[in-house]
Amino acid sequence: MEFAELIKTPRVDNVVLHRPFYPAVEGTLCLTGHHLILSSRQDNTEELWLLHSNIDAIDKRFVGSLGTIIIKCKDFRIIQLDIPGMEECLNIASSIETSQWRLSYVNKEFAVCPTYPPIVIVPESIDDETLRKVATFRHGGRFPVLSYYHQKSKRVIMRSGQPLTGTNGRRCKEDEKLINATLRAGSRGYIIDTRSLNVAQQARAKGGGFEQEAHYPQWRRIHKSIERYHILQESLIKLVEACNDQTHNMDRWLSKLEASNWLTHIKEILTAACLVAQCIDREEASVLIHGTEGTDSTLQVTSLAQIILEPRSRTIRGFEALIEREWLQAGHPFQQRCAQSAYCNTKQKWEAPVFLLFLDCVWQILRQFPCSFEFNENFLIMLFEHAYASQFGTFLGNSESERCKLKLQQKTMSLWSWVNQPSKLSKYTNPLFEANNLVIWPSVAPQSLLLWEGIFLRWNRSSKYLDEAYEEMVNIIEYNKELQAKVNILRRQLAELETEDEMQESP
Repeated sequence: MEFAELIKTPRVDNVVLHRPFYPAVEGTLCLTGHHLILSSRQDNTEELWLLHSNIDAIDKRFVGSLGTIIIKCKDFRIIQLDIPGMEECLNIASSIETSQWRLSYVNKEFAVCPTYPPIVIVPESIDDETLRKVATFRHGGRFPVLSYYHQKSKRVIMRSGQPLTGTNGRRCKEDEKLINATLRAGSRGYIIDTRSLNVAQQARAKGGGFEQEAHYPQWRRIHKSIERYHILQESLIKLVEACNDQTHNMDRWLSKLEASNWLTHIKEILTAACLVAQCIDREEASVLIHGTEGTDSTLQVTSLAQIILEPRSRTIRGFEALIEREWLQAGHPFQQRCAQSAYCNTKQKWEAPVFLLFLDCVWQILRQFPCSFEFNENFLIMLFEHAYASQFGTFLGNSESERCKLKLQQKTMSLWSWVNQPSKLSKYTNPLFEANNLVIWPSVAPQSLLLWEGIFLRWNRSSKYLDEAYEEMVNIIEYNKELQAKVNILRRQLAELETEDEMQESP
Protein backbone atom coordinates (compact mmCIF):
# COMPACT_ATOMS: atom_id res chain seq x y z
CA MET A 1 0.00 0.00 0.00
CA GLU A 2 0.98 3.64 -0.32
CA PHE A 3 2.30 5.27 2.86
CA ALA A 4 -0.19 8.14 2.40
CA GLU A 5 -3.08 5.63 2.59
CA LEU A 6 -2.38 5.24 6.32
CA ILE A 7 -3.56 8.82 6.84
CA LYS A 8 -7.11 9.01 8.19
CA THR A 9 -7.61 12.80 8.19
CA PRO A 10 -5.36 14.62 5.69
CA ARG A 11 -6.45 18.18 6.62
CA VAL A 12 -7.83 20.06 9.63
CA ASP A 13 -8.54 23.80 9.85
CA ASN A 14 -8.26 26.11 12.89
CA VAL A 15 -5.35 24.24 14.43
CA VAL A 16 -3.18 26.22 16.87
CA LEU A 17 0.56 25.53 16.85
CA HIS A 18 2.78 26.15 19.88
CA ARG A 19 6.55 25.76 19.55
CA PRO A 20 9.67 27.17 21.25
CA PHE A 21 10.67 30.76 20.47
CA TYR A 22 7.63 31.40 18.25
CA PRO A 23 4.25 32.96 19.02
CA ALA A 24 1.19 30.72 18.79
CA VAL A 25 -0.05 30.38 15.19
CA GLU A 26 -3.49 29.37 13.98
CA GLY A 27 -3.66 27.69 10.60
CA THR A 28 -4.43 24.61 8.54
CA LEU A 29 -2.76 21.32 9.41
CA CYS A 30 -2.04 18.98 6.50
CA LEU A 31 -0.68 15.42 6.58
CA THR A 32 1.14 14.00 3.57
CA GLY A 33 2.96 10.75 3.08
CA HIS A 34 6.19 12.41 4.21
CA HIS A 35 5.46 15.56 6.25
CA LEU A 36 3.22 17.15 8.83
CA ILE A 37 2.63 20.71 7.58
CA LEU A 38 0.96 23.69 9.25
CA SER A 39 0.38 26.80 7.15
CA SER A 40 -1.28 30.05 8.15
CA ARG A 41 -2.62 33.18 6.49
CA GLN A 42 -1.28 35.30 9.35
CA ASP A 43 1.39 37.78 8.31
CA ASN A 44 5.04 37.07 9.05
CA THR A 45 4.47 33.46 10.06
CA GLU A 46 6.72 30.60 9.03
CA GLU A 47 5.21 27.30 7.94
CA LEU A 48 5.94 24.18 9.94
CA TRP A 49 7.30 21.29 7.88
CA LEU A 50 7.97 18.29 10.10
CA LEU A 51 9.14 14.98 8.67
CA HIS A 52 7.30 11.95 10.01
CA SER A 53 10.68 10.31 10.49
CA ASN A 54 11.61 13.08 12.98
CA ILE A 55 8.74 12.16 15.34
CA ASP A 56 10.02 10.22 18.36
CA ALA A 57 6.85 10.01 20.46
CA ILE A 58 3.47 11.70 20.90
CA ASP A 59 1.12 12.36 23.81
CA LYS A 60 -2.62 13.12 23.65
CA ARG A 61 -4.94 14.90 26.05
CA PHE A 62 -8.48 16.27 25.84
CA VAL A 63 -10.37 19.11 27.52
CA GLY A 64 -13.99 19.00 26.42
CA SER A 65 -14.05 18.90 22.61
CA LEU A 66 -10.55 20.38 22.31
CA GLY A 67 -7.76 17.90 21.76
CA THR A 68 -4.06 18.49 22.18
CA ILE A 69 -1.25 16.51 20.59
CA ILE A 70 2.25 16.96 21.97
CA ILE A 71 4.91 15.84 19.49
CA LYS A 72 8.36 14.97 20.86
CA CYS A 73 10.95 15.09 18.10
CA LYS A 74 14.20 13.21 17.63
CA ASP A 75 16.05 16.54 17.58
CA PHE A 76 14.65 17.19 21.12
CA ARG A 77 12.03 19.76 20.09
CA ILE A 78 8.59 19.57 21.68
CA ILE A 79 5.70 20.85 19.55
CA GLN A 80 2.10 21.27 20.66
CA LEU A 81 -0.95 21.21 18.39
CA ASP A 82 -4.40 22.24 19.66
CA ILE A 83 -6.99 20.60 17.42
CA PRO A 84 -10.74 21.39 17.56
CA GLY A 85 -12.84 18.22 17.65
CA MET A 86 -12.06 14.98 19.47
CA GLU A 87 -12.50 12.80 16.38
CA GLU A 88 -10.18 14.96 14.28
CA CYS A 89 -7.58 14.94 17.05
CA LEU A 90 -7.73 11.16 17.42
CA ASN A 91 -7.47 10.65 13.66
CA ILE A 92 -4.45 12.95 13.41
CA ALA A 93 -2.77 11.21 16.35
CA SER A 94 -3.51 7.78 14.91
CA SER A 95 -2.12 8.79 11.53
CA ILE A 96 1.08 10.15 13.07
CA GLU A 97 1.42 6.99 15.17
CA THR A 98 1.74 4.97 11.97
CA SER A 99 5.35 5.88 12.41
CA GLN A 100 5.53 2.22 13.49
CA TRP A 101 6.03 1.83 9.73
CA ARG A 102 8.65 3.55 7.64
CA LEU A 103 9.78 3.93 4.07
CA SER A 104 12.98 2.00 3.43
CA TYR A 105 15.33 2.76 0.55
CA VAL A 106 17.38 -0.39 1.18
CA ASN A 107 16.53 -1.62 -2.32
CA LYS A 108 17.75 1.52 -4.03
CA GLU A 109 19.04 0.60 -7.50
CA PHE A 110 17.48 -2.86 -6.87
CA ALA A 111 20.58 -3.95 -4.96
CA VAL A 112 18.87 -6.25 -2.43
CA CYS A 113 15.90 -7.66 -4.36
CA PRO A 114 15.71 -7.38 -8.17
CA THR A 115 11.92 -7.90 -8.20
CA TYR A 116 11.03 -5.32 -5.52
CA PRO A 117 10.65 -1.58 -6.13
CA PRO A 118 13.35 0.81 -4.82
CA ILE A 119 11.14 1.93 -1.91
CA VAL A 120 9.25 -0.46 0.39
CA ILE A 121 7.30 -0.10 3.65
CA VAL A 122 8.66 -2.02 6.65
CA PRO A 123 8.33 -1.88 10.46
CA GLU A 124 9.92 1.26 11.87
CA SER A 125 11.93 -0.75 14.41
CA ILE A 126 13.72 -2.77 11.71
CA ASP A 127 16.87 -1.18 10.27
CA ASP A 128 18.18 -1.65 6.75
CA GLU A 129 21.02 -3.95 7.79
CA THR A 130 18.47 -6.34 9.30
CA LEU A 131 16.51 -6.22 6.03
CA ARG A 132 19.62 -7.19 4.09
CA LYS A 133 20.12 -10.23 6.30
CA VAL A 134 16.47 -11.24 6.00
CA ALA A 135 16.71 -10.92 2.20
CA THR A 136 19.36 -13.68 2.16
CA PHE A 137 16.89 -15.93 3.98
CA ARG A 138 13.95 -15.39 1.62
CA HIS A 139 13.53 -16.68 -1.94
CA GLY A 140 14.76 -14.15 -4.49
CA GLY A 141 15.59 -11.69 -1.71
CA ARG A 142 11.86 -11.04 -1.23
CA PHE A 143 11.85 -10.17 2.48
CA PRO A 144 8.46 -9.46 4.18
CA VAL A 145 7.05 -6.01 3.27
CA LEU A 146 3.78 -4.24 4.00
CA SER A 147 1.03 -4.92 1.49
CA TYR A 148 -2.05 -3.54 3.28
CA TYR A 149 -2.88 -1.71 6.51
CA HIS A 150 -6.43 -2.18 7.80
CA GLN A 151 -7.65 1.02 9.42
CA LYS A 152 -10.37 -0.57 11.54
CA SER A 153 -8.43 -3.42 13.13
CA LYS A 154 -4.95 -1.84 12.85
CA ARG A 155 -3.73 -5.17 11.45
CA VAL A 156 -1.66 -5.71 8.34
CA ILE A 157 -1.10 -7.99 5.38
CA MET A 158 2.56 -8.70 4.62
CA ARG A 159 3.93 -10.64 1.64
CA SER A 160 7.27 -12.28 0.90
CA GLY A 161 9.02 -15.21 -0.75
CA GLN A 162 9.38 -18.59 0.96
CA PRO A 163 12.02 -18.95 3.70
CA LEU A 164 15.17 -20.82 2.65
CA THR A 165 15.17 -23.26 5.55
CA GLY A 166 16.34 -26.26 3.53
CA THR A 167 16.56 -29.81 4.87
CA ASN A 168 18.66 -28.69 7.85
CA GLY A 169 15.98 -26.33 9.14
CA ARG A 170 18.04 -23.18 8.73
CA ARG A 171 16.97 -20.37 11.06
CA CYS A 172 17.16 -16.56 10.70
CA LYS A 173 16.61 -14.58 13.90
CA GLU A 174 16.45 -11.33 11.93
CA ASP A 175 13.54 -12.75 9.94
CA GLU A 176 11.76 -13.72 13.15
CA LYS A 177 12.37 -10.23 14.55
CA LEU A 178 10.99 -8.57 11.40
CA ILE A 179 7.82 -10.63 11.31
CA ASN A 180 7.17 -10.28 15.05
CA ALA A 181 7.59 -6.50 14.76
CA THR A 182 4.23 -6.41 12.99
CA LEU A 183 2.43 -7.85 16.02
CA ARG A 184 1.24 -6.09 19.12
CA ALA A 185 2.17 -7.50 22.52
CA GLY A 186 0.24 -10.68 23.24
CA SER A 187 -1.35 -10.88 19.79
CA ARG A 188 -1.03 -13.64 17.22
CA GLY A 189 -0.73 -13.76 13.46
CA TYR A 190 -1.32 -16.15 10.58
CA ILE A 191 1.10 -17.31 7.89
CA ILE A 192 -0.89 -18.27 4.80
CA ASP A 193 1.20 -20.54 2.58
CA THR A 194 -0.37 -20.84 -0.88
CA ARG A 195 1.14 -24.31 -1.36
CA SER A 196 -0.08 -27.62 -0.03
CA LEU A 197 1.87 -28.98 2.93
CA ASN A 198 3.28 -31.72 0.70
CA VAL A 199 4.56 -29.24 -1.91
CA ALA A 200 6.03 -27.02 0.81
CA GLN A 201 7.85 -30.01 2.33
CA GLN A 202 9.20 -30.99 -1.07
CA ALA A 203 10.54 -27.46 -1.48
CA ARG A 204 12.87 -28.04 1.49
CA ALA A 205 14.84 -30.56 -0.56
CA LYS A 206 15.54 -27.78 -3.07
CA GLY A 207 16.64 -25.29 -0.40
CA GLY A 208 13.25 -23.70 0.22
CA GLY A 209 10.71 -24.54 2.88
CA PHE A 210 8.38 -22.92 5.38
CA GLU A 211 8.42 -21.27 8.80
CA GLN A 212 8.94 -23.67 11.73
CA GLU A 213 6.34 -22.94 14.38
CA ALA A 214 8.95 -23.50 17.11
CA HIS A 215 10.77 -20.40 15.83
CA TYR A 216 7.59 -18.41 15.15
CA PRO A 217 5.47 -19.25 18.24
CA GLN A 218 3.16 -16.24 17.80
CA TRP A 219 2.22 -17.32 14.29
CA ARG A 220 -0.04 -20.10 13.08
CA ARG A 221 0.75 -21.52 9.64
CA ILE A 222 -2.11 -22.46 7.30
CA HIS A 223 -1.67 -24.10 3.89
CA LYS A 224 -4.17 -23.12 1.16
CA SER A 225 -3.20 -24.88 -2.02
CA ILE A 226 -3.33 -22.76 -5.20
CA GLU A 227 -2.08 -24.25 -8.46
CA ARG A 228 0.50 -22.51 -10.65
CA TYR A 229 2.62 -22.66 -13.82
CA HIS A 230 1.84 -25.37 -16.40
CA ILE A 231 -1.24 -26.61 -14.53
CA LEU A 232 -2.90 -23.22 -14.95
CA GLN A 233 -1.77 -22.94 -18.56
CA GLU A 234 -3.20 -26.36 -19.40
CA SER A 235 -6.42 -25.40 -17.67
CA LEU A 236 -6.71 -22.30 -19.85
CA ILE A 237 -6.02 -24.30 -23.02
CA LYS A 238 -8.74 -26.85 -22.15
CA LEU A 239 -11.21 -24.11 -21.29
CA VAL A 240 -10.69 -22.20 -24.55
CA GLU A 241 -10.88 -25.45 -26.51
CA ALA A 242 -14.21 -26.29 -24.87
CA CYS A 243 -15.59 -22.82 -25.57
CA ASN A 244 -14.57 -23.02 -29.22
CA ASP A 245 -16.01 -26.50 -29.78
CA GLN A 246 -19.52 -26.11 -31.23
CA THR A 247 -20.08 -29.81 -32.02
CA HIS A 248 -20.92 -31.17 -28.60
CA ASN A 249 -24.27 -31.27 -26.90
CA MET A 250 -24.81 -29.46 -23.59
CA ASP A 251 -23.81 -32.42 -21.39
CA ARG A 252 -20.55 -32.96 -23.27
CA TRP A 253 -19.78 -29.25 -23.22
CA LEU A 254 -20.38 -29.01 -19.46
CA SER A 255 -18.20 -32.07 -18.97
CA LYS A 256 -15.31 -30.45 -20.87
CA LEU A 257 -15.82 -27.22 -18.97
CA GLU A 258 -15.57 -29.08 -15.66
CA ALA A 259 -12.53 -31.04 -16.86
CA SER A 260 -10.66 -27.79 -17.48
CA ASN A 261 -10.76 -27.10 -13.69
CA TRP A 262 -10.81 -23.36 -14.39
CA LEU A 263 -13.65 -22.66 -11.97
CA THR A 264 -11.93 -24.87 -9.39
CA HIS A 265 -8.89 -22.59 -9.55
CA ILE A 266 -11.19 -19.59 -9.14
CA LYS A 267 -12.68 -21.17 -6.03
CA GLU A 268 -9.26 -21.96 -4.53
CA ILE A 269 -8.03 -18.41 -4.98
CA LEU A 270 -11.20 -16.76 -3.66
CA THR A 271 -11.29 -19.12 -0.67
CA ALA A 272 -7.74 -18.16 0.29
CA ALA A 273 -8.52 -14.44 -0.13
CA CYS A 274 -11.62 -14.75 2.05
CA LEU A 275 -9.56 -16.50 4.71
CA VAL A 276 -7.08 -13.63 4.77
CA ALA A 277 -9.87 -11.06 4.96
CA GLN A 278 -11.48 -13.00 7.81
CA CYS A 279 -8.19 -13.06 9.75
CA ILE A 280 -7.90 -9.27 9.39
CA ASP A 281 -11.51 -8.15 9.85
CA ARG A 282 -13.04 -10.71 12.21
CA GLU A 283 -10.13 -12.13 14.17
CA GLU A 284 -8.09 -8.90 14.12
CA ALA A 285 -4.89 -10.81 13.38
CA SER A 286 -2.09 -9.80 11.03
CA VAL A 287 -1.22 -12.05 8.09
CA LEU A 288 1.94 -12.96 6.19
CA ILE A 289 1.33 -14.50 2.74
CA HIS A 290 3.77 -16.38 0.55
CA GLY A 291 4.05 -19.35 -1.75
CA THR A 292 7.36 -20.13 -3.40
CA GLU A 293 8.59 -16.98 -5.16
CA GLY A 294 5.81 -14.73 -3.87
CA THR A 295 5.10 -13.33 -7.34
CA ASP A 296 2.00 -15.26 -8.46
CA SER A 297 -0.52 -16.86 -6.10
CA THR A 298 0.71 -14.58 -3.33
CA LEU A 299 -0.27 -11.49 -5.32
CA GLN A 300 -3.62 -12.98 -6.31
CA VAL A 301 -4.50 -13.46 -2.65
CA THR A 302 -3.20 -10.12 -1.33
CA SER A 303 -5.02 -8.23 -4.10
CA LEU A 304 -8.36 -10.00 -3.70
CA ALA A 305 -8.24 -9.69 0.10
CA GLN A 306 -7.92 -5.92 -0.31
CA ILE A 307 -10.87 -5.82 -2.72
CA ILE A 308 -12.95 -7.66 -0.11
CA LEU A 309 -11.80 -5.41 2.75
CA GLU A 310 -11.08 -2.02 1.20
CA PRO A 311 -13.80 0.06 -0.54
CA ARG A 312 -11.18 2.23 -2.24
CA SER A 313 -9.88 -0.81 -4.15
CA ARG A 314 -13.28 -1.06 -5.81
CA THR A 315 -13.01 2.39 -7.38
CA ILE A 316 -11.34 2.91 -10.75
CA ARG A 317 -8.35 4.86 -9.45
CA GLY A 318 -8.07 2.61 -6.41
CA PHE A 319 -8.08 -0.54 -8.54
CA GLU A 320 -5.45 0.94 -10.85
CA ALA A 321 -3.31 1.73 -7.80
CA LEU A 322 -3.83 -1.82 -6.56
CA ILE A 323 -2.55 -3.31 -9.81
CA GLU A 324 0.37 -0.89 -9.89
CA ARG A 325 1.30 -1.71 -6.29
CA GLU A 326 0.45 -5.41 -5.95
CA TRP A 327 1.37 -6.61 -9.43
CA LEU A 328 3.68 -4.26 -11.30
CA GLN A 329 5.84 -2.95 -8.45
CA ALA A 330 5.55 -6.25 -6.58
CA GLY A 331 7.35 -8.06 -9.38
CA HIS A 332 4.80 -10.22 -11.18
CA PRO A 333 6.66 -11.38 -14.34
CA PHE A 334 4.14 -10.26 -16.96
CA GLN A 335 6.58 -10.79 -19.85
CA GLN A 336 7.03 -14.45 -18.93
CA ARG A 337 3.50 -15.29 -17.84
CA CYS A 338 1.77 -13.59 -20.77
CA ALA A 339 4.22 -14.46 -23.55
CA GLN A 340 1.67 -16.83 -25.11
CA SER A 341 -2.02 -17.45 -24.54
CA ALA A 342 -4.09 -20.57 -25.31
CA TYR A 343 -3.35 -21.28 -28.99
CA CYS A 344 0.44 -21.49 -29.28
CA ASN A 345 1.83 -25.00 -29.89
CA THR A 346 5.32 -24.27 -28.52
CA LYS A 347 4.75 -23.86 -24.80
CA GLN A 348 7.26 -22.06 -22.64
CA LYS A 349 8.00 -23.17 -19.10
CA TRP A 350 6.93 -19.97 -17.37
CA GLU A 351 3.64 -19.20 -19.10
CA ALA A 352 0.57 -19.09 -16.87
CA PRO A 353 -2.70 -17.09 -16.85
CA VAL A 354 -2.12 -15.84 -13.28
CA PHE A 355 -3.29 -12.28 -13.93
CA LEU A 356 -6.27 -13.46 -16.00
CA LEU A 357 -7.36 -15.68 -13.11
CA PHE A 358 -7.14 -12.69 -10.79
CA LEU A 359 -9.31 -10.61 -13.15
CA ASP A 360 -11.78 -13.49 -13.40
CA CYS A 361 -12.00 -13.60 -9.59
CA VAL A 362 -12.67 -9.84 -9.55
CA TRP A 363 -15.41 -10.33 -12.16
CA GLN A 364 -17.00 -13.03 -10.00
CA ILE A 365 -17.12 -10.60 -7.04
CA LEU A 366 -18.37 -7.76 -9.25
CA ARG A 367 -21.17 -9.99 -10.52
CA GLN A 368 -22.20 -10.82 -6.94
CA PHE A 369 -21.97 -7.16 -5.82
CA PRO A 370 -22.92 -5.22 -8.98
CA CYS A 371 -23.37 -1.87 -7.20
CA SER A 372 -20.16 -1.92 -5.13
CA PHE A 373 -17.66 -1.37 -7.97
CA GLU A 374 -17.07 1.91 -9.80
CA PHE A 375 -15.74 0.05 -12.86
CA ASN A 376 -17.58 -2.41 -15.08
CA GLU A 377 -16.79 -5.64 -16.91
CA ASN A 378 -15.34 -3.76 -19.89
CA PHE A 379 -12.64 -2.34 -17.63
CA LEU A 380 -11.50 -5.84 -16.63
CA ILE A 381 -11.57 -7.08 -20.24
CA MET A 382 -9.46 -4.11 -21.29
CA LEU A 383 -6.84 -4.95 -18.63
CA PHE A 384 -6.73 -8.56 -19.80
CA GLU A 385 -6.11 -7.47 -23.39
CA HIS A 386 -3.32 -5.06 -22.48
CA ALA A 387 -1.60 -7.56 -20.20
CA TYR A 388 -1.11 -9.88 -23.20
CA ALA A 389 -0.61 -7.33 -25.99
CA SER A 390 -0.44 -3.56 -25.61
CA GLN A 391 0.77 -0.43 -27.31
CA PHE A 392 1.52 0.99 -23.85
CA GLY A 393 4.53 0.26 -21.66
CA THR A 394 2.69 -0.45 -18.41
CA PHE A 395 2.72 -4.26 -18.57
CA LEU A 396 6.05 -4.71 -20.35
CA GLY A 397 8.95 -6.46 -18.63
CA ASN A 398 9.02 -8.78 -15.64
CA SER A 399 9.77 -6.29 -12.87
CA GLU A 400 10.19 -2.64 -12.02
CA SER A 401 13.93 -3.16 -12.39
CA GLU A 402 13.55 -4.29 -16.01
CA ARG A 403 11.18 -1.44 -16.82
CA CYS A 404 13.70 1.05 -15.44
CA LYS A 405 16.55 -0.46 -17.48
CA LEU A 406 14.40 -0.25 -20.61
CA LYS A 407 13.47 3.36 -19.70
CA LEU A 408 9.85 2.58 -20.46
CA GLN A 409 8.60 5.58 -18.50
CA GLN A 410 10.44 7.87 -20.91
CA LYS A 411 9.89 5.86 -24.08
CA THR A 412 6.27 4.74 -23.75
CA MET A 413 2.91 6.07 -22.63
CA SER A 414 1.22 4.75 -19.51
CA LEU A 415 -2.01 2.79 -19.89
CA TRP A 416 -3.43 4.65 -16.89
CA SER A 417 -2.95 8.10 -18.43
CA TRP A 418 -4.79 6.90 -21.53
CA VAL A 419 -7.70 5.17 -19.82
CA ASN A 420 -8.25 7.94 -17.27
CA GLN A 421 -9.17 10.45 -19.96
CA PRO A 422 -12.84 11.42 -19.47
CA SER A 423 -13.66 10.46 -23.05
CA LYS A 424 -12.31 6.94 -22.47
CA LEU A 425 -13.32 6.48 -18.84
CA SER A 426 -17.06 6.70 -19.52
CA LYS A 427 -16.87 3.34 -21.32
CA TYR A 428 -15.49 1.66 -18.21
CA THR A 429 -17.66 3.27 -15.52
CA ASN A 430 -20.37 1.26 -13.79
CA PRO A 431 -23.69 3.19 -13.93
CA LEU A 432 -25.01 1.18 -10.95
CA PHE A 433 -22.16 2.18 -8.64
CA GLU A 434 -23.01 3.31 -5.12
CA ALA A 435 -20.12 3.65 -2.69
CA ASN A 436 -20.20 0.74 -0.24
CA ASN A 437 -17.93 1.18 2.77
CA LEU A 438 -18.62 -2.29 4.11
CA VAL A 439 -16.59 -5.47 3.76
CA ILE A 440 -18.04 -7.62 0.97
CA TRP A 441 -17.94 -11.41 1.33
CA PRO A 442 -18.16 -13.26 -2.00
CA SER A 443 -19.71 -16.70 -2.18
CA VAL A 444 -17.48 -19.52 -3.39
CA ALA A 445 -20.27 -22.10 -3.65
CA PRO A 446 -20.21 -23.91 -7.02
CA GLN A 447 -23.54 -22.42 -8.06
CA SER A 448 -22.18 -18.93 -7.38
CA LEU A 449 -19.20 -19.20 -9.75
CA LEU A 450 -19.94 -18.81 -13.46
CA LEU A 451 -18.00 -18.92 -16.71
CA TRP A 452 -16.89 -15.42 -17.68
CA GLU A 453 -18.66 -15.20 -21.02
CA GLY A 454 -17.35 -11.70 -21.68
CA ILE A 455 -13.85 -13.17 -22.06
CA PHE A 456 -14.28 -16.78 -23.16
CA LEU A 457 -17.40 -16.65 -25.35
CA ARG A 458 -17.32 -13.15 -26.79
CA TRP A 459 -15.98 -14.29 -30.18
CA ASN A 460 -18.36 -17.24 -30.38
CA ARG A 461 -21.69 -15.53 -29.84
CA SER A 462 -23.01 -12.09 -30.62
CA SER A 463 -23.33 -9.65 -27.77
CA LYS A 464 -25.74 -7.46 -29.72
CA TYR A 465 -28.74 -8.00 -27.47
CA LEU A 466 -26.69 -7.70 -24.28
CA ASP A 467 -25.16 -4.46 -25.55
CA GLU A 468 -28.59 -3.10 -26.42
CA ALA A 469 -29.94 -4.05 -23.00
CA TYR A 470 -26.97 -2.43 -21.30
CA GLU A 471 -27.43 0.74 -23.33
CA GLU A 472 -31.11 0.86 -22.41
CA MET A 473 -30.24 0.41 -18.73
CA VAL A 474 -27.78 3.31 -18.91
CA ASN A 475 -30.40 5.50 -20.55
CA ILE A 476 -32.96 4.66 -17.86
CA ILE A 477 -30.44 5.45 -15.10
CA GLU A 478 -29.55 8.79 -16.73
CA TYR A 479 -33.22 9.64 -17.17
CA ASN A 480 -33.90 8.87 -13.49
CA LYS A 481 -30.98 11.06 -12.46
CA GLU A 482 -32.31 13.95 -14.55
CA LEU A 483 -35.79 13.40 -13.14
CA GLN A 484 -34.46 13.35 -9.58
CA ALA A 485 -32.53 16.56 -10.21
CA LYS A 486 -35.71 18.27 -11.40
CA VAL A 487 -37.59 16.99 -8.34
CA ASN A 488 -34.87 18.40 -6.09
CA ILE A 489 -35.13 21.78 -7.80
CA LEU A 490 -38.91 21.81 -7.34
CA ARG A 491 -38.53 20.90 -3.67
CA ARG A 492 -36.10 23.76 -3.11
CA GLN A 493 -38.43 26.18 -4.87
CA LEU A 494 -41.37 24.93 -2.78
CA ALA A 495 -39.35 25.33 0.42
CA GLU A 496 -38.43 28.90 -0.58
CA LEU A 497 -42.09 29.74 -1.27
CA GLU A 498 -43.14 28.31 2.08
CA THR A 499 -40.44 30.37 3.80
CA GLU A 500 -41.64 33.54 2.06
CA ASP A 501 -45.26 32.82 3.10
CA GLU A 502 -44.21 32.34 6.73
CA MET A 503 -42.30 35.62 6.69
CA GLN A 504 -45.28 37.48 5.24
CA GLU A 505 -47.67 36.00 7.82
CA SER A 506 -45.44 36.78 10.78
CA PRO A 507 -46.36 40.10 12.59
